[in-house]
Amino acid sequence: MDKELIVNKSPGKVEMALLEDGKLMVVQTQTTDEDLLVGDIFLGSIKKLMPSLNAAFVDIGVRKDAFLHYTDLGPQLRSLCRFTDMSRTGKNRNALLGNFKLQPDIIKSGKIDQVLQKKQLVLVQITKEPISTKGPRLTSELTLPGRYVVLSPFNQHVAVSKKIPDAEERKRLKLLIESIRPKNFGVIVRTAAAGKMVADLHEEIRQLTDIWRNIHKQLNGMDEPQKLVSEIDKTSSYIRDVLNEDFTKIVVNDNSMFQNIKGFMKQIAPEKAKIVSNYTSQKPIFDTFGINRQIKASFGKTSTMNSGAYLVIEHTEAMTVIDVNSGPKMQRNDQEAAALAVNLESAKEIARQLRLRDIGGLIIIDFIDMRKQENKSTLYKEMKKFMDNDRAQHTILPLSKFGLMQITRQRTKPVVKIDTSEQCPTCKGTGKAEASILITDRIENDLERIMDSNPKSKPVLEVHPFIYSYFTKGILGKRFQWYKKYYTWIKLKENSDFYLDQYTFYNKNGDEIRLTHMK
Repeated sequence: MDKELIVNKSPGKVEMALLEDGKLMVVQTQTTDEDLLVGDIFLGSIKKLMPSLNAAFVDIGVRKDAFLHYTDLGPQLRSLCRFTDMSRTGKNRNALLGNFKLQPDIIKSGKIDQVLQKKQLVLVQITKEPISTKGPRLTSELTLPGRYVVLSPFNQHVAVSKKIPDAEERKRLKLLIESIRPKNFGVIVRTAAAGKMVADLHEEIRQLTDIWRNIHKQLNGMDEPQKLVSEIDKTSSYIRDVLNEDFTKIVVNDNSMFQNIKGFMKQIAPEKAKIVSNYTSQKPIFDTFGINRQIKASFGKTSTMNSGAYLVIEHTEAMTVIDVNSGPKMQRNDQEAAALAVNLESAKEIARQLRLRDIGGLIIIDFIDMRKQENKSTLYKEMKKFMDNDRAQHTILPLSKFGLMQITRQRTKPVVKIDTSEQCPTCKGTGKAEASILITDRIENDLERIMDSNPKSKPVLEVHPFIYSYFTKGILGKRFQWYKKYYTWIKLKENSDFYLDQYTFYNKNGDEIRLTHMK
């Protein structure tokens, strides 16, 4: 599978599109003034405890208070709070945790007001960006992500990604990490670490511990909410998280960003830095790679597939509902086989749509009814395969007795909504068009102006087919009247792409005669 990442930087925002074998899979947009990204670490102040929700609202120095639930505190909360207080007051001069005495874990079924107090300062990390009227969601179980490993302070566990299939390689990585991890730091080994040597992993762990040292240094004397660690920009963090051998191209249309990404690639994957290129053509980069066309076809209420089947996607406050429709091309000879074929094609497209629109929460899919249990099982298994490449955590349930499939998918940021509609060229968005009877008057006025300025000219008039028919109907139609008036035949052309009141005059050389000032 070939993967291409196309980055379009424009004033005020950066758009990123991921193509897999030429098919658009991910679209993300980051405005240049965004100050909250998943992964940012803050020193927050507990503003309000909500025992009824078993949660707290936290002031992190932005307009909306953030939400911190008890289940997101992490078992090591007491150790984190002790480290924070000691670092703020200067009692802890060693950033690493080799000599730090870990505190007892909090219990899973505890209450928020038993472990936190109002106005208490605590280290927190963003796990969900603000969505609608809700502020960001936080966790106190901090993680420092790299390309190969994720470092987790106050932890003792080493875990290896389940996406590394080789049991021997998983065992090797676990033993290797156990030998080099800093004391009291847990490590999650990512899929990209497969096959890497100890030097690569050790160097990344050193870089991540440097970030932790910087957090410790900033905490000294701090007594109010403030950001401590900014996640790298969304483009670089996405590259860090998904880069693998399948990537064949990264194209950027901004020279400054190109240099930044090129330098970032040299740090994390020097062997892949050559795939980064700078796009310099005047044509919009998303047009060159066919991304705008795919966006127009993929977003909106309906999504049509090659077979003629289509999806209807509806968003509600509580869930997203997807209805599968067979379309007019569905074969009727064997309805069961035809239903299975349409459902499988739809399942693949639904998996793409969930990633593309970043749809989270509860998703209900109404597939075409099938009678055979084996076909229902096949659809369920294939749906799980189609969702394998989805990085968001998700759960898929088999078809219910009503033929519905339920999916829950992790929501970390607002759903991607792109308005694919365009302003009507006729009414300019007002909902009202000029009276059609006046179109012919405007054309005749413009023609008279052309002939007055150059009586020997032989203009060509291009119009909508309806107007063409009006001008050419009858033996003594408008063309004959024009001939009697100007002593020359006016050539007419029809263009079905024109809207009703659109027309253009050309001279005998085929060049447009511009008369927009007269319209």
